[in-house]
Amino acid sequence: MTLAPRAVLVHRTTEYEQLLARHGTHGQAAFFLSTRGRDIDEVAERHRRARQALTDVAAAVPLRWRGARVERADLDRFLFGPEDVVVVVGQDGLVANAAKYLTGQPVVGIDAEPGRNPGVLVRHRAADAAKLLPHAAAGASGATELTMVEAVTDDGQRLRALNEIYVGAAGHQTARYRISSGAAPGGTEAQASSGVIVGTGAGATGWLGSLRRQSGAGLRAPDPHEGRLLWFVREAWASPTTGTSLVHGELTRDQRLWLTVESDRLVAFGDGMETDALGLGWGQSVRVGVAGTALRLVG
Repeated sequence: MTLAPRAVLVHRTTEYEQLLARHGTHGQAAFFLSTRGRDIDEVAERHRRARQALTDVAAAVPLRWRGARVERADLDRFLFGPEDVVVVVGQDGLVANAAKYLTGQPVVGIDAEPGRNPGVLVRHRAADAAKLLPHAAAGASGATELTMVEAVTDDGQRLRALNEIYVGAAGHQTARYRISSGAAPGGTEAQASSGVIVGTGAGATGWLGSLRRQSGAGLRAPDPHEGRLLWFVREAWASPTTGTSLVHGELTRDQRLWLTVESDRLVAFGDGMETDALGLGWGQSVRVGVAGTALRLVG
């Protein structure tokens, strides 16, 4: 018997819920905000709209389907299945947070607060869910495929991201490593820097875009749909043992950037999810390139 699809609703704790968790009651939270010139009514109204969108989407799930909900903080512990239809109810960034845990499942982005979000990844309203869910379960023809970036360590750990992957120190310490890329001249170089960013076209307007402009390298921003990445070294500094010649470049589908750790500990994390990072010890290597799996965004 064919397994019925499962609608997985991805959401995040609202600012209002965070305030209640911190201050205990609505009144105490209201007092805290008032002393800082803020009104809790706006925060409470945004919470109401976000929760109403989640309720409306849940009501649109076909009766024969299975269902599940997962909060952003629990994504790293949730097991997605191949038959899942993933419905992200929130902001554009929440789609990126969920994307790293998926392996080709269709994603429907629902804007929980229309007018407050750019709507690049959360393209739909809650009222559209009833027609979008069956379409997604039937194969999501016409879905947009967005290139992702992947880091793979020499011991088999994997990490994917929609916007960018950072490799460097967890705090503000200097990261030391050896870097090499088949796409860059000069072979291999020992470096000390603030870390390395490898990003996609989906992240070209964010962190990656800032680095591209600052570099002055004239590298063309990737299209979100093409299998091309850009990479940048942040604040590399020269010394008798470290260089600054390999500080930016691009990677096509068959190219990889290699980093071999020469610090006690570095980390690799994607899309700002520092709590779900790969730990990298001295002598360990990681290769970063275009992921074999793309994000399939419905509509």
